[in-house]
Amino acid sequence: MSLRNQDGELIFRICQGDMQALGVLYEKYKTQMFRTALAITRDPGAAEDILQEGFLRLYANATRLDEKRSLAPWLYRVIVNLSYNWVTRRGRWMVPLEHAIERLRSGPKSSPEKVMEQSEVQQVVQEALDSLSFKHRVVLMLFYLNEFSLKEVAYILDLPEGTVKSRLYYGRKRLRACLRKDSRVLGGMAYELS
Repeated sequence: MSLRNQDGELIFRICQGDMQALGVLYEKYKTQMFRTALAITRDPGAAEDILQEGFLRLYANATRLDEKRSLAPWLYRVIVNLSYNWVTRRGRWMVPLEHAIERLRSGPKSSPEKVMEQSEVQQVVQEALDSLSFKHRVVLMLFYLNEFSLKEVAYILDLPEGTVKSRLYYGRKRLRACLRKDSRVLGGMAYELS
């Protein structure tokens, strides 16, 4: 049984009032959803509240969901929208992407020098990501960190696919430019963002 079918079966069980099915979906998606909410809000307490609210909405809207479609894009859209609402109410638009740094420069930590180098690279990339506009950071996060397709990112953010492509292109371009300017960047790293 595919993941999509498993989610569909669990959604069907939720519609029948099976709270254990909701618990299974919660365990499956909680880490990804929490990280997404935390990346947008920068507040662990708010991210936890948003996670809970997202799953309450899943329970409340289970009968409206198509059991044949993947649940992840719908759930990400709910979490992203709740996170946007939280940030808007507080006037804070910040997205740390420390997890994206790991995806950009992965490798075994074999020596103290390697650990130190990786730490510096993470700092450089984090600073470059922080310099990007919110709209570019979110698209980069969903596409690279969460590995969503362009179509899924467009659905999650409620944007045309062309807009997502544009933001992804300009986000990568700006990130590359920031990394090239930084003298601490190790050879070729700016070119890994293709």
